[in-house]
Amino acid sequence: MSDSLRRLVHSSAFGALQDKLESWSTDYHVISCDQNLNRCCEMIELTAKLQGQLFTILNLAAAEGGHYAGVDTLKTRLLPWLGTCFSMARPSVTGDTSLQLIQDSVEKDKRLRELSASHHSDMQKMETQLCSTRLQLDSVKAELADAQVALDNTKSKSATTLLATEDEILQLSADLRVAREELEIQQRKMEALDDYERQIRLLREEVSYLTTEKAMLQERLARSRSLSPVTRRGCPSSPPRSDSPTRAQLTQSSRHARVLSRFSDLYAVERLEAQTLLRRYIHDLHMVQKIIFIAAMEAFQVAKLAYRQFKLRVRKTLSPSHLGPESLEDAAVDYIVRNLDLYDVQSSANDVINAMNVNPRISFPPEVDFALISPLIKETCKVAFTMQTLEPPLDVAFASDGELYNENKYRRSFDSEFSAPLVMYHVWPALMEAAQVVVKGEAVTRRGALWRSRSRSRSCSPVRSRSLSPSRALAFSSLRESSPGRLTASRL
Repeated sequence: MSDSLRRLVHSSAFGALQDKLESWSTDYHVISCDQNLNRCCEMIELTAKLQGQLFTILNLAAAEGGHYAGVDTLKTRLLPWLGTCFSMARPSVTGDTSLQLIQDSVEKDKRLRELSASHHSDMQKMETQLCSTRLQLDSVKAELADAQVALDNTKSKSATTLLATEDEILQLSADLRVAREELEIQQRKMEALDDYERQIRLLREEVSYLTTEKAMLQERLARSRSLSPVTRRGCPSSPPRSDSPTRAQLTQSSRHARVLSRFSDLYAVERLEAQTLLRRYIHDLHMVQKIIFIAAMEAFQVAKLAYRQFKLRVRKTLSPSHLGPESLEDAAVDYIVRNLDLYDVQSSANDVINAMNVNPRISFPPEVDFALISPLIKETCKVAFTMQTLEPPLDVAFASDGELYNENKYRRSFDSEFSAPLVMYHVWPALMEAAQVVVKGEAVTRRGALWRSRSRSRSCSPVRSRSLSPSRALAFSSLRESSPGRLTASRL
């Protein structure tokens, strides 16, 4: 009891009640009616709480006094006060009404108990349903986790399959590229086979011609043997003139077939080797193909000029002592055909490299030189020089970027746009005999090729310097010194 009383004292509940009464008294005429009623209900609630605590203390105090202690006080003070309170709050109703109220209260209590029981059963059902729902939720979460794991596995498998598919696509692309290259090689072989068949046909014609010539010569020899010695002595002392063709004319068809085959080999072998070598220094395939094409064109130009100069020197050397039945022109050509090894290929290759160094259409890394493809240039110069000894001579067709594509002169490269009408650049020149195409070249066609070629020609692309560095000049001079000796009158 003393603890309860001490807590009541320390809580200062009556002081708080007094403060609230004073505040309410001050604000009574200011606040509204509802607010006054709320303040009054609040005071009643506080008073009821205090009375509850006091009754608790009263009960404890009575318990501490034993069974009979404090009975007089309760009889004389508490019970009359309780009776007075209840008599004041008692309404003016009859006994029947009070009984009716008691019955209503009992029925209400019964209903409350029923409602409580039904509410308790409903709560139990809801708890049961909640437990089942939680179990279902746990099972759904487990299924969701399994589905997530399966999804992750499917994603990993799909990624692996996608990588494998990409690898297969790359492999198939590589196989397709190799197949196209093999197809192109087979087509070139078929073309070479056609050339070989034509060479065989020409050789057969030449053999038949030589057989006929041999028969004619044997007949002439028989006639000359049948002549008398007097007739022979009566013949003039001048050397007999013969109408037989020269060696150059006899070997025309065979040399024609050989140079055509060699030209095809240049395209199929030496060109690809030079292209592979240049790709180590230049990553742009278009520029590499342009360099090789310009090298071939320049080689033909230099070889034709060297042939004319060579032929002039041969004619000048042979003219004082020429007495043969053939003309001086035929004798000069025959001499060149017999002595093709006297052609200074190294000098022509150096001239080609010098011409390429000042060509504004191509560029090259400064740390290397066009002498890197000198094997291709030398072989092309040899073939071009040999072609000039034919009748009529063979030459490459004139070509320019942006020209109209000619199906009779060129075939399109595999990376061309087959619907484009203009040539963007050339890969290999076409070989012409007079106005007839003998061997087709290769060109790359693109849409807008003329505009691209003009824009590139107007742009300031890197061009090699016209003057060589001292080291390169020394290299060229050493190459010239080590090259085969040039044709002189004494050697002729």
